[in-house]
Amino acid sequence: MEERVRGKELLGKIVVSEERGRKFGIVGDITFVTESGELLNIVLAEPTRYTEELDLPKDEKGRILIPFSAVKSVGDFVIVAERDIV
Repeated sequence: MEERVRGKELLGKIVVSEERGRKFGIVGDITFVTESGELLNIVLAEPTRYTEELDLPKDEKGRILIPFSAVKSVGDFVIVAERDIV
């Protein structure tokens, strides 16, 4: 049975790519749909140089966004599929 993770438990975790183990940054915030609670994006805090060189979407404050659909697993790290966001 799949264990559910609360959005606030993601804050402060390091975001790493599944394919190459590259560090993207730290989860600084999460955007979600208020009515349903559906998670939309991870907002990166302290993005790495590698992440800043990618053409990833940004919010109105210029913060880099990672679509939550790219998240593959959550544990000590948030593992994302780089192929789904690049």
